[in-house]
Amino acid sequence: MACCGSSTAFATWSISSLKSVLPSVPVQRTPPLHFSIGSSPTRLRVATLRNSGPGLLQSFVGLAPLNPLLSLSSLDSFGFEHSFTTIDNGGRFFAMRHGRKVPKLNRPPDQRRALLRSLTTQLLKHGRIKTTRARASAMRKYVDKMITLAKDGSLHKRRQALGFIYEKQIVHALFAEVQERYGDRNGGYTRIIRTLPRRGDNAPMAFIELV
Repeated sequence: MACCGSSTAFATWSISSLKSVLPSVPVQRTPPLHFSIGSSPTRLRVATLRNSGPGLLQSFVGLAPLNPLLSLSSLDSFGFEHSFTTIDNGGRFFAMRHGRKVPKLNRPPDQRRALLRSLTTQLLKHGRIKTTRARASAMRKYVDKMITLAKDGSLHKRRQALGFIYEKQIVHALFAEVQERYGDRNGGYTRIIRTLPRRGDNAPMAFIELV
């Protein structure tokens, strides 16, 4: 009988009665922020809906989680980086490289690829060039790849070489002479010889040549 009485006592409770017993805590709602870049590229201005006049935001967080509890467990997110929003005021945020040892050569990807293509073309044309050690080390694998494509000799490999080397005559000469010069060699088609640093900025220099 006591159990039945306790169950009826708990059945009389409701949400409204619980809210009346609990103390009320005032909730302060902050107006949403609207970011807009001012005249200066280094200044970031913020304007609220209540205050029409823009004010200067001294510091802000570049990456802010959308929802710390639900964003990582949502089905729409494919990685950790999808759980963050980016506030862009002219800069860019990139993920960690995680051991991807790609020499950047102080250039963006398109300019770096054009530089390596030009150096490869010049080396295959003259047989020996002088450049910095970083550029010589970076272009070495591309020269070896072009020679490997020429040793295959197929039409598909020739078109791949034509898409990388700037001058067509060099490609046709390479495919014609590579079997006689590197037919018995399985790699290591280039040699890097260190030389004196460059005058002016003291950059380490080197000669790279075909073996």
